[in-house]
Amino acid sequence: MEHWITEIMNQFGYIGIFLLIAIENLFPPIPSEVILTFGGFMTTQSNLSIIGVIIASTIGSVVGAVILYWIGVLLDVKRLEAIIVKYGRILRLTNKDIHKADAWFTKYGSWAVFVCRFVPLIRSLISIPAGSIRMNFATFISLTTLGSLIWNAVLIYVGAAVGASWGDIVGYMDVYSNIVYAALALIFALCVFLFMKKRFLKSKAD
Repeated sequence: MEHWITEIMNQFGYIGIFLLIAIENLFPPIPSEVILTFGGFMTTQSNLSIIGVIIASTIGSVVGAVILYWIGVLLDVKRLEAIIVKYGRILRLTNKDIHKADAWFTKYGSWAVFVCRFVPLIRSLISIPAGSIRMNFATFISLTTLGSLIWNAVLIYVGAAVGASWGDIVGYMDVYSNIVYAALALIFALCVFLFMKKRFLKSKAD
């Protein structure tokens, strides 16, 4: 995959970077670390500039995030409630759980949208609940742009600084991503355990 990504960037320059980052937001397994660090390296070997690569990648990030935001709008609370009514017994979820999650995101969503731009995988998916609760679009765009700009700029500058050793940075980012994935898996498992425990105690009390 890395060879395919670098070939597109070599051939299409800024447009290739924009398209790859936009796709990366929609399909998180495509590694933005490769795109951004190689983009930084390309600024030392071509007529691409660091500022140009940052702008192209950030626009791509925002476009991808906006698409996911509007997917979230389609999956609003009412649609989720309909899904819960149909499959809630299997999923062991109720509409009350949906409203709790909705209330949490309404309260902390702004911070989540910004902070999660630095978390692998989640930085893309966070746009969906933002759309689902219909977060103020201007706020969503502002926080997404700021978070994406910081993430992109750091990796691009690092890629430019290390030059031909940009691949080493990708290796370090893979370690970072794996640590984050492991932490997320543990948090998810803990949440599931606590949720099931609460359900069990409630059903036992009834």
